[in-house]
Amino acid sequence: MIAPRQQHASGELLEHYREIAPSTLGHFGDQGYLRGIKPLFGNLRMLGNVVTVKVFPPDGSILRDALLLSQPGDVLVIECAGDEECACWGELRTLAGLIKGLAGVVVGGAVTDVAALREHRLPVFSFGVSAYTTRGIGQQGEVNGTVEVAGVRINPGDIALGDDDGVFILDAVRAESLLPDLMAKEALDRERRREFLNRLKAIDNLHSD
Repeated sequence: MIAPRQQHASGELLEHYREIAPSTLGHFGDQGYLRGIKPLFGNLRMLGNVVTVKVFPPDGSILRDALLLSQPGDVLVIECAGDEECACWGELRTLAGLIKGLAGVVVGGAVTDVAALREHRLPVFSFGVSAYTTRGIGQQGEVNGTVEVAGVRINPGDIALGDDDGVFILDAVRAESLLPDLMAKEALDRERRREFLNRLKAIDNLHSD
């Protein structure tokens, strides 16, 4: 089953979320937090409209359709149904994702070609890594249906927000309603950070005199 791409969040809403850290969202609860999903490398940031994919390992051929359907700035969120130890994402798909302009990839399973993925720097999050991989059998798979990763139901057109601390998924309605509180929290944290850094600098100057 391959359904059309969806986007429920406006470009303006997505732009606002570029200023929001996942850990700020975490101050307001764990709804949409993908427990156990970790970044493959550090110093990364991901934000984008979700294109969902359900892979049935060892058949990974449906990912080609997902890549063709995706648009620049999208995040592929992949459910590996039945075998989370069979890696469905590696270097060649990462290169294809970079060509498409993906904002990132979230794999509810394993990835492979880890050294190359770290070199290419497309934001990738997963449960783990594996040398056992999917292949192009071409029998089954779904694009833009509801998927489940880490116990969270994810729909096409949701928002994926991730960095070194992990990944949250929000639907557009919740993202809109939370935004004022999130922006206020970010502003407060910036001010407190500035105050603490100034105090730390004053202490360092005192010790150097």
